[in-house]
Amino acid sequence: MTVLLVHGDREYLREPGEELQTDLGVLEVPEDVEPGDTLETHLGEPFTVRKLRGPDLFHHLERTGAPMMPRDVGLIVGETGVAAGDRVLDAGTGTGVLASYLGRIDATVVTYERDPEFAEVARENVAMADVDDVVDVRTGDLLDHVDDLGGFDTLTLDTPDAPAVVEHAPDLLDDGGSLAVYSPFVEDARAVAEAARSVDLANVRTKETIQREMDFDERGTRPSTAGVGHTGFLTFARSD
Repeated sequence: MTVLLVHGDREYLREPGEELQTDLGVLEVPEDVEPGDTLETHLGEPFTVRKLRGPDLFHHLERTGAPMMPRDVGLIVGETGVAAGDRVLDAGTGTGVLASYLGRIDATVVTYERDPEFAEVARENVAMADVDDVVDVRTGDLLDHVDDLGGFDTLTLDTPDAPAVVEHAPDLLDDGGSLAVYSPFVEDARAVAEAARSVDLANVRTKETIQREMDFDERGTRPSTAGVGHTGFLTFARSD
């Protein structure tokens, strides 16, 4: 069980039995550590032990590229209604953030990653998220396996060949199943939407995900001028 060690704004992932070395001292993580415990370094600095939760996955899992943002994951869950017991087919595993989030709501996920090194990192991340019993990371291109797959409740894609995969969505999804595709550029989103309509998927719509944080100070309140609120485009559809 991986735990999060927290001291102020510092956070570290460690396994029971491992050692943490920082300028605040050396800390040995007990084998029987539990969330809620307070551990002290040899210099007497306290660290709170926390259970690893969804947002921590985004911040602490090893990255092989830009992971899907929590705001996008939330929109996917909200729009598709993916829930415990659902079967999800995913392509473009990447870091494994989306697959891990879905596994943590007790969906069963089969996810394909074409890069073998990325796939191995994703397997390690999925194990760290403690969902390796419900998330199956497979190395390969989903398009090479579509004839052997079917009966899924949700299809999620974050891959350049998404339009080609979408053309197989009616055969991959159960009746009423949902499609969710992340696209970094609007041209890609348009191609996905056109592919979805070409195979008669229903309720095709594309949404841009934008969020702005708020700044509060003595002068007043306004949206933050730092950072970029846009992350990408999400296209959704349903199988009749």
